Amino acid sequence: MRPFTTPPREVLIGDAAAFVGVTPRTIRHYHQVGLLPERERGGDGRRRYGYAEIIRLLWIRRMADAGIALDDIRDAFHGAAPSGADGEDEIASVLARLEDTLAAQEAELRRKRASVQRMRTLGSRLGLLDDLVSGRLEGAPEGSLRPDDLDVLLVTERIFGPLGAAVQAGRFLALAADPALRAESDRVDAAEEALDDTVAVDDPRVAEVAAERHAFETALMRVIEESGQLEEDDAIFDAWDELHPPEGADPAPDPGPAEGSRGRSAAEIIRSMPYDFSPARLRSMELAVQLGAAAAPAP
Repeated sequence: MRPFTTPPREVLIGDAAAFVGVTPRTIRHYHQVGLLPERERGGDGRRRYGYAEIIRLLWIRRMADAGIALDDIRDAFHGAAPSGADGEDEIASVLARLEDTLAAQEAELRRKRASVQRMRTLGSRLGLLDDLVSGRLEGAPEGSLRPDDLDVLLVTERIFGPLGAAVQAGRFLALAADPALRAESDRVDAAEEALDDTVAVDDPRVAEVAAERHAFETALMRVIEESGQLEEDDAIFDAWDELHPPEGADPAPDPGPAEGSRGRSAAEIIRSMPYDFSPARLRSMELAVQLGAAAAPAP
């Protein structure tokens, strides 16, 4: 009888699976995902597993039972085999890599939990916005912000980034604090919505609604200026610049939707919005932008 420390003979996959406590199908899966190298088939067309493979299977089983993902086990075992003269060092290396992987996953899980907790605390819509944007809205009276307001800010954040959305948040703060201004905003919005596909682009109503939009935006800007929000905007820009200093002479990366759109015209921005606007409504919005540009004081 062989001593206990003598490696056992090579066994077929069924015997290896039975010893480890898994199924042959599981071992084949380990081969497919790169956890266990495949042995060459013998003359009878069968694979046989030796002592080193059995040890590897036992380690995989123990780690999997501990809840470690197979991909993480595979990455940890890459280039290592917990057997042979240097087995202890190899095992330590495997465990060290696993610990690093799990620590990174734990940090990512904490970040995700913090995001979910923030959403629950602020509310689902407000919690989806960047901290810079939601922080700007802290002064709004409770219940004064509409779901549509927050949806608009989510779209704006995607196009202009958190900084642009934080500035636009001042608009909704002004509307939330002034019921009459909010009512006028609703009226102009309804007038624009009435410019549906049945209205021609050169219909007189297109220019009329554009003028109403321009008048409303002028009144809204006056309220924003009087509230001191422009000074708050300046402070937000200064804080943003401190946190995002220029990168020097490094070439700028390809602009994404938020970055690349800053140099585009207002009309291009309007057309890029994910809304199904009619040609008449789009034209009215463009005319309103042109009225605003014409009324702006010269630099």
